[in-house]
Amino acid sequence: MEVIAENEDVPTDQATLSASELLTSLESHEDAVSWINDVLNVDELDSNNKIGSAIGLTDLDRRVTHLVGTLELASEDTSFQVERIIDDISRGASRLTYDLHFMRDGALSLQALLQDVEVKAKTSLGPDTNTALERLDFLDTVKRNMEAAREVLREAESWSTLESDVISLLGEQNYERAAERLSEASKSMVVFQNTPEYETRRTLMVSLQNQLEASLSSALVAAVNSQDVAVCKDYFSIFCNIQRESEFRNYYYGSRKASLVELWQNASLKDCDSSSESGPASRTFAHFLPTFFANFLTMLSTERTSISSIFPDPQSTLSALITSTLSSLQPSFSERLSAVAAHHGPKALPQLITAYQATQEFAVSADKILEKIGYSTQFTVEPEGGDKRHRRRSSTRMSISRRIGPHRASISGNPLVGANGSTNMSWDQELVEPFVDFQADYASLERRYLYDALRNIFGEDARVTADKARLLRERSVDVFGVADEAITRCQAFTHGYGAAGLVQALETLFKTFADKSKAEVASAHIGVSGGLTSSASGDLSDLDYTSEDWVTIQTLLHTLEAVRAFNDKLLGYETRLRATLLAISHTFRLSRADPAGFQISGTTRGTVQVLAQSSLNNMELHDLLELVDPDQHHASQSRNEQPFLTPTPPVPEPRRTPSGFFFPPNVLAPLLRDSRESVSGFAKHCQVALQDVILSPLRKRLVSYPSMPVWSAAPDPKTKRGGASAVNAVSVPTFSLSPSETMQRVAEALLNLPRLFEVYADDDALSFSLETLPFIKVEMLRALSEPHPEASPGHSRRTASLSMKTPPVGIPSSQSTATLVLPPEAVSAVWLSSLGLSLLSHLTSTVLPSIRALSTDGAAQLASDLGYLSSIVMALNIEDAELDKWKEYVEMDEVVGRERYREEGVDDGVLSVVGRLRGWGST
Repeated sequence: MEVIAENEDVPTDQATLSASELLTSLESHEDAVSWINDVLNVDELDSNNKIGSAIGLTDLDRRVTHLVGTLELASEDTSFQVERIIDDISRGASRLTYDLHFMRDGALSLQALLQDVEVKAKTSLGPDTNTALERLDFLDTVKRNMEAAREVLREAESWSTLESDVISLLGEQNYERAAERLSEASKSMVVFQNTPEYETRRTLMVSLQNQLEASLSSALVAAVNSQDVAVCKDYFSIFCNIQRESEFRNYYYGSRKASLVELWQNASLKDCDSSSESGPASRTFAHFLPTFFANFLTMLSTERTSISSIFPDPQSTLSALITSTLSSLQPSFSERLSAVAAHHGPKALPQLITAYQATQEFAVSADKILEKIGYSTQFTVEPEGGDKRHRRRSSTRMSISRRIGPHRASISGNPLVGANGSTNMSWDQELVEPFVDFQADYASLERRYLYDALRNIFGEDARVTADKARLLRERSVDVFGVADEAITRCQAFTHGYGAAGLVQALETLFKTFADKSKAEVASAHIGVSGGLTSSASGDLSDLDYTSEDWVTIQTLLHTLEAVRAFNDKLLGYETRLRATLLAISHTFRLSRADPAGFQISGTTRGTVQVLAQSSLNNMELHDLLELVDPDQHHASQSRNEQPFLTPTPPVPEPRRTPSGFFFPPNVLAPLLRDSRESVSGFAKHCQVALQDVILSPLRKRLVSYPSMPVWSAAPDPKTKRGGASAVNAVSVPTFSLSPSETMQRVAEALLNLPRLFEVYADDDALSFSLETLPFIKVEMLRALSEPHPEASPGHSRRTASLSMKTPPVGIPSSQSTATLVLPPEAVSAVWLSSLGLSLLSHLTSTVLPSIRALSTDGAAQLASDLGYLSSIVMALNIEDAELDKWKEYVEMDEVVGRERYREEGVDDGVLSVVGRLRGWGST
């Protein structure tokens, strides 16, 4: 099926069609393809494409998404109606047999009566009855024809004097009588239909009507301006008599809206007109709009009484006045909003929200005025006697409470019902229509605003400061303040329909903040590390760190603690965000349950309907709300009297519950997953940087380890056995080699590392995000901890904070949701294990492969060093497979090693390196 997308320049009237209109248009097409193309304005698009304009793929996606959603919702509505019809049929089927029998008996009785009447009629008729009846019918026909001929002759006589009579009445300023004369003549126009005189008489009629309108126009404008209700009412009757009601309304609307249009056009706005920026009286559009709407409401309040006395449909008339005023504004509402957005740039969103709130307040106030005028129409009593053409029609429309059925309404978009039952009043939709494009682009606007706010937060603290941890805490307060305001902005600007864009913008905010903060810490750490290289002490036996080393360690610990505090705030903010999304989901459910009776406070139904029909109401939003509030929670209550009102279980506050493995209990999927990952990466960076400082003296010692001369030393000839010289040589026993001095110092430094953690045993930062430490696995942490469903507040300090990672697939949910409490000894053991494995990784991946060659004695010395180091790390409960492989291959016999190298050297990376160092690959 080929569906052509609608060009961006084509009007979007089809996008606002309701479900009932779409289904009606479907019945008028032969197949679905032609109908879809017609809905997407294919004809206009084809003409545009012939000119060479590009197809708007974005607009095509928006329209197709809207069409698919509307069809799905209409299908749901149709299914429900079919179910209700089936129920009605089932209830009435039991009475069908009885009704058929009753009808059959009645028909038989009627048949017998008719036969009796027919027999009696035949016997009572005389021979001259038929002749008399035929004569009467002939005379009646002659009479009717003569009366018709008389009427035609009267109309012809009337038309002969029509022009002179009307001109005479106009000269006498008897406009009402002239209008009646023209009305009578207009009714007789049908007599001349399909005759040569028809066009002549129609031209004369139009000419006389124009003369009457021209005679009344100036007096009408003066009466409207002076608010003379009685005169306006008489003029309205005159215009109705000459079929010029629309012209009267145009005169009336134009006079009443003139002051508002002038106020709008002459406003000095510094963010809409570049020439007004330097003016002393200039102000922003957001400040001007409440003043404009206040004048608008004053005019509507005044017109409520006048319109009720003049027009027979005051509610529709007042709504048409609002629409006419909005369409006459120059520059238009949309142009002003675009100018505001362009002027303020990234800071445009608050200005747009202020304007939108002022517009909604006006809409609510105007809706109340329309509701009042609807009640006045409904209870108007016609005066007794008097001329009927001056009587206003009393409202006979059924009230809302009687028209709305008890059945459940569909989400497919039933027309919103006005206060008096009217379903064609869309003035509030036209009022907020200029905001739709900006609301659809809410995610981008919010993202730009948050990024600008974040840039200001970092710009305010551009001064050089050594306390990065304090700076991070201060900035996080501002960041979460801005994030809290984002939730309020989303509710105020989109009424929850922009929730998906809000989550995206918040993800960008927190992720960017974490990444920038990490970059600052990284640059500061690089500077400090560069200064420590020359001052690092070579004696590691007594933890001989320099003062700069201690300052760096303390700074990184404070930074890690600040990251932990930021993570706690992030979890708390996510809880508040989840509660907001739950409230939005419940609101949408109530709206679907009763679209006609449900109304969001502070706005009108038309405003919400515009948002529901916009591109914000997409599958991304529904997926997000389904993630937060799955529909199956309410499935069992969908047919009750009060659906979707069951209170939800309270969400635990992360500050009161110790941080557990992965994410909070109840297995709630994280909303800000990318933000959590960024914070996790920030924590990992701090941990790696801290390990670099702690291990820097050890790594410095290992720099010269690959270039030691012992690796390539040749064997002592005196120690060789066999041959002629061995006969007289004394047999000297060989002993195991001692480890090199460098390896002894490195091993002793490893044994002294626990003393370092004794200094920071009470620092909570060490227990944060242990799962991001290098070479640490979750299984190891679980083995060191004892799961507790709810840890006591006194032991929450050593709670392992692992809430930023999703649980592995193989871990049972009961274990993944438990809180893992690590004692201080276990936290120190985890850090020691990570430090030891990091050092061993550096040794096996960087230091040892840098050795150029190993002689037999060199291999023996290296085997001794590795054996000694292996025993040391085992004492620290550290196991490393790579170190064991190096030890095994280095101390391997020459013959066995060459054979092993030929068989497995290609697949085993360690064996390949050792074979290269020992020359096993050479022939």
